[in-house]
Amino acid sequence: MSTTTETTYAPAAEMLGTVLAPGVKPPRPSAWSASLTFGWRAVLKIKHVPEQLFDVTAFPLMMTLMFTYLFGGALAGSPTEYLQFLLPGIMVTSVVMITMYTGVEVNKDIEKGVFDRFRTLPIWRPSTMVGYLLGDILRYTMASTVILLVGLVLGFRPQGGVVGVVIGILVLLGFSFAFSWIWTMFGLLLRSKKSVMGVSMLVLFPLTFLSNVYVEPSTMPGWLQVFVNVNPITHLVASVRSLMAGTPDAGELMWVLVASVLMIAVFGTLTMRLYNRK
Repeated sequence: MSTTTETTYAPAAEMLGTVLAPGVKPPRPSAWSASLTFGWRAVLKIKHVPEQLFDVTAFPLMMTLMFTYLFGGALAGSPTEYLQFLLPGIMVTSVVMITMYTGVEVNKDIEKGVFDRFRTLPIWRPSTMVGYLLGDILRYTMASTVILLVGLVLGFRPQGGVVGVVIGILVLLGFSFAFSWIWTMFGLLLRSKKSVMGVSMLVLFPLTFLSNVYVEPSTMPGWLQVFVNVNPITHLVASVRSLMAGTPDAGELMWVLVASVLMIAVFGTLTMRLYNRK
């Protein structure tokens, strides 16, 4: 009996001895795998708190229905006609508005002391922040999908077809990923999640409403057009709208690409400096 037992457990003992051998360390995770792990952590938060999905389901649905039937008849003669112009803009507004929750989640983890644990791990430092943003891309995709499906039911017919719609959503997701770095910076900089939400609203409301989402800028006073024409949301909406309409605007797409790269370079750098000093 003893011989059999020794034979059975010998491989397990040998393996355990190898794992616990002094000086032997597990391989350090790559930057990509660490980022994906933290991204999965963000997704699990949604699983355990499904109320978070309200912002990416009910809110976009409400925005689409409300503005289509509130302004459609007055501005375009019918809600269906107005929807062809409005839907890409509403999609941009809804997704950009929920980017602020990235900063809120960062601030909540700081308050709980979770970041102190993250800094002790032998991982690529930015992976924690990139993970937040990767998890939020799922939220942005869900919001875009909800708005698109509702729009199709209401009569939205994109002339760009499936390809135009998909590329338009990808452009929106890429810009939102870059834009979210602003809120990660504020999440580290401000003291409470209420402060993060307050500052984000002060920035997001003028950007989304003083743009070309609801009406053409040419109908606005000249002094307001100056702001609207340099507003990054205006360029983003023009890009997405042109792709879905089947007439891609190369100039607007280039503007969005350059702006996205600059936001990641500037606010990503500032975020990591604050993170390392926090």
